[in-house]
Amino acid sequence: QIVLTQSPDYVSVSPGETVTFTCKASLYVTLFGTSYLAWYQQKSGQAPKLLIYRASTRHTGTPERISGSGSGTDFTLTISRMEAEDAGDYYCQQYQRDPLTHVTTAMEIVSHKSDWL
Repeated sequence: QIVLTQSPDYVSVSPGETVTFTCKASLYVTLFGTSYLAWYQQKSGQAPKLLIYRASTRHTGTPERISGSGSGTDFTLTISRMEAEDAGDYYCQQYQRDPLTHVTTAMEIVSHKSDWL
């Protein structure tokens, strides 16, 4: 079984900021130049929404400010110019071999950093 490790576990950001998630696989999920790694967003009570597949290919409807990169065992998801709608759980999933495995990061969008002061 391929084990995935994602960081950070939790992140709180303000609108307009950029956040990067990293996902590390215990075994290679790239074969013959294709990385079998996807990124999803899931909001409470909703089905997961595919954002990125093959590590860097945007799914239909995924905005250009969301991008994926990486190969082999190390992957990243970057979301720039954060918006309120970006709040939710994000997870990477490998589909190179069964069983499919994934790991999740929770992300909260706050109105202003001053809210925490």
